[in-house]
Amino acid sequence: MTTVGKRRASTPRELTRVSDRTSFVYLERCVVHRDANAITAEDADGVTHIPSATIGTLLLGPGTRVSHQAMSVLGESGAGAVWVGEHGVRYYAGGRALTRSAALAEAHALAWANRQRRLDVARAMYRLRFPNEDPSGRSRRELLGMEGRRVKDFYKKEAARVGIEWRGRRFTPGDFASGDPPNQAVTAAAQCLYGIAQSVVAAIGALPALGFVHSGHELSFVLDVADLYKTEIGIPVAFETAAEDPEDVGARTRRALRDRVNEIGLLDRCVRDIHALLLPDNDGAEPADPDADRVGLRTDRGPDLESGRNYDDGVIW
Repeated sequence: MTTVGKRRASTPRELTRVSDRTSFVYLERCVVHRDANAITAEDADGVTHIPSATIGTLLLGPGTRVSHQAMSVLGESGAGAVWVGEHGVRYYAGGRALTRSAALAEAHALAWANRQRRLDVARAMYRLRFPNEDPSGRSRRELLGMEGRRVKDFYKKEAARVGIEWRGRRFTPGDFASGDPPNQAVTAAAQCLYGIAQSVVAAIGALPALGFVHSGHELSFVLDVADLYKTEIGIPVAFETAAEDPEDVGARTRRALRDRVNEIGLLDRCVRDIHALLLPDNDGAEPADPDADRVGLRTDRGPDLESGRNYDDGVIW
């Protein structure tokens, strides 16, 4: 048996796979620092230690201050950091990918660059969201119409289920308090789902900007992934929370969503869903050798060449 003294030290990125992590941790009015491979949150009640590699996303609420060392260990761990608050959510930081392989990023780019494949992935996403409807043969405009009707009907259905009044989705970007309690709860749930999706997309090495439904934004694919779980998880949790008590609905929605996400193992499922969408021929399995720290050289034909040598031998590849 290897003794502790002979065992090499582990690094933050080796500790926990993203699919095994806690979805997110929300902090506010505290100072966030680093202690070894953990982050610490210090407030008037003392210091709390949080292992950095066991969380997917750190949500930083009003009144938080973060040290350079804390952000460093979050980056090394592949965890995301999102600043949130009354004025909405902005994704200002992210961890490096936990995989060293470019296989998933290349598969993502290939699927996105081909018009038919891009539509096929979009249809597959709608199939995941609405399993009782068949999107085969549907155009993008038809898919958007399906989504709009389904989501609008779902809001009404959930409001009736929990017994609250719903006057429609009303959200003013940058003004969280302008919405009524149900709308505030829906916004808070969406913020959390965006943070979770961003941390998973970044950690497994997919490309956040290349969306199949959304486009033109640096986080288009993140929005695609978060929407996969909107009607199943986000909206029901939001309405249930708003129905319980309209007070402090944002914070209570975050806690309720965190519990639901951990209960159903959403991070693991999110990883599997992304693999299935981008690697359909792999049956959703991750690319081979995800931890292979290898750099090759492209050729016009045939396999990649080994890097680290000079190929000035007169041969045209």
